Amino acid sequence: MSLEMNRREAIALGITSVASLSLAAQAGSDVPSPVVQAHDERLKRVLESQVTDPQSRWCGGIPDSYGIHHCGSAAGLLRDGAAVYFHPQSQFHASKELFARMKLAAGFLTRFQNDEGNIDLLSTNFNSPPDTGFVVHNVAAAAKLAKMNHDKPVLALVKDFLLRAGQGLSKGGIHTPNHRWCVCAALAQINDLFPNKQYGERIDQWLAEGIDIDEEGQYTERSTAGYNTVVDTALVVTAHKLRRPELLEPVRKNLDAMAYLLHPNGEVVTEISRRQDLNTRGTMGGYWFVLRYMAIRDQNGLYASMLKPLEPEHVELARLMEYPELRKNLPEATPIPENYEREYNLADITRIRRGKMSATILHKENSRWIALRYGEAVINAIRFAGSFFGKGQFIPTSYEKDEDGFHFKQELQGRYLQPITDSSLLPVRPDTWSSLVPKRRMSEICRMVYEAHIREVAAGFEISIHAHGTDNVPLVVEINLREGGELSGVTAAPNSSDVFLLKDGFAEYRVGSDAIRFGPGTCEHTWVEVRGAQAKLPGPSVYLTSYTPFQHTLIFQMV
Repeated sequence: MSLEMNRREAIALGITSVASLSLAAQAGSDVPSPVVQAHDERLKRVLESQVTDPQSRWCGGIPDSYGIHHCGSAAGLLRDGAAVYFHPQSQFHASKELFARMKLAAGFLTRFQNDEGNIDLLSTNFNSPPDTGFVVHNVAAAAKLAKMNHDKPVLALVKDFLLRAGQGLSKGGIHTPNHRWCVCAALAQINDLFPNKQYGERIDQWLAEGIDIDEEGQYTERSTAGYNTVVDTALVVTAHKLRRPELLEPVRKNLDAMAYLLHPNGEVVTEISRRQDLNTRGTMGGYWFVLRYMAIRDQNGLYASMLKPLEPEHVELARLMEYPELRKNLPEATPIPENYEREYNLADITRIRRGKMSATILHKENSRWIALRYGEAVINAIRFAGSFFGKGQFIPTSYEKDEDGFHFKQELQGRYLQPITDSSLLPVRPDTWSSLVPKRRMSEICRMVYEAHIREVAAGFEISIHAHGTDNVPLVVEINLREGGELSGVTAAPNSSDVFLLKDGFAEYRVGSDAIRFGPGTCEHTWVEVRGAQAKLPGPSVYLTSYTPFQHTLIFQMV
């Protein structure tokens, strides 16, 4: 459980800029007091939720919104509780009450740790070494702060849990790529506290597989808003604790790549993710620790620039205390790239930035083949589909880039089946129907060819859509927008919510001073959810409708 400040709290406490955080840290020998105060306020709310009834099986735990008590929440209380317990500016400094609450949290963890040393993640994983590793990250941080402050009672609260977890992690398995590095970091943290040859041997086994980063700077899961941060953090911690600086090289490679996966407002491109953050909103917030650590270590101005929007919201007090180097001077910032076209063939995307304009083009196998934004005005996706044999969603199967732009294509086929003439295959039973389909002759074959073309033009993009082959197929183009803006030039569709028709002319989608103007429209019918199309995306969608053959060019202007 992170105790990060939000911007409103930070301003109320007197931190109005990144400079005030940095200067405060440089001027004194400790953490800026508003950071400590904000963490105090967050901890108060956590303590209010903690179960303190000694008769409850959940004593020491913290329930989530569903009443589920996760070990990770108790571990977060230990980490963030230890941070303020040992910080002289905190109202919780050396608090007997807080010590008692940390003791309850430690007891909760010990009770729910099994004989193998592992814990359960109640939402999905049981007897889970990797989830034990995630819990260890926070518990070991609390233990490290205790050791740095020569506090044996606090260290004693968690020592048994950590040693038992170390035994489990030294032989336990994983089930996703990032778990390997999560386990390595946890073992490195335990080894830093209670050295054991067995921990290092297990770390070496995992590291022998090699760090899974590709030539384009992405780990296997390509989880730009989620598991990238897990891997980067784990590698920094392991490198730091074991004095293995070579483990920082993949972190540099990933951070360098992320500089080109940033939108103007600081959100990250999530369309390439293979995990839960796919197509979600995400920021670089989870990269705070690695960006600050690497910016200072390497004196890297690009990392300092990427860090700047994250502070003070994402400052972690426990990290600042455990890693004093985080409080050193940042290097002079160098600009984040804002004017480029960059192709990622391994991830099958192209990224384009022109100042406030940002575009992500997905090459193949994705119905959301382009996303556009101008500042805060966001087009999540442009898609199209026809009611062609229930499989008419455009999902490009081929892609080419040339001097004229980006070209996409998909060919579909619908057919009918003739009677089986081979008597040895008869009768056709329910259990043989599917297997006998290839034995039938096809007739009345219908074909559909979808093509799309994207070309960058002054202040925007020109997107042409062509569908031909079988005539009179109802077709729709969906332009899906992020909620919260003002939409004009469209007509609300009947009997639908968040569905609009662009009958002719141009529509405008505005968020504050940022706007995207697009059109011209066309509307030959009002059936927007044609059979075979993927479900409408969340948020407002503007539709163009027609029939095949269809040839239409849309202009998207950033205004």
